[in-house]
Amino acid sequence: MAERALRGTRLGATSYENDRNTDLAPRQDVSYTCPKGHHFTVTLATEVEVPMTWDCRSCGVPALLMDGEVPVAKKGKPARTHWDMLLERRSIEDLEEVLAERLAILRAGRRKSA
Repeated sequence: MAERALRGTRLGATSYENDRNTDLAPRQDVSYTCPKGHHFTVTLATEVEVPMTWDCRSCGVPALLMDGEVPVAKKGKPARTHWDMLLERRSIEDLEEVLAERLAILRAGRRKSA
């Protein structure tokens, strides 16, 4: 009998539990406005910290919390390049010596093959 009851259903796709005797967490509706003019609300639990931005459901642009302040951009460190890291390990004079040595090796190799 139990086999017949599950025949034709997708297991895992649908929950067979009901919502009786369950208490849902208290919720709040938070409104956001997109720079392109879209307005939408998001339902969040009351105990969470409400984010200042949320991606717009229509266009994906970060939308701002209604009646919220514009978030201040954080100052970031500039990206360290390969050259910056190289200068931390060696001075310009050392690099010029290494370059001269490598060029001498390359030029000597070309003379032998020619």
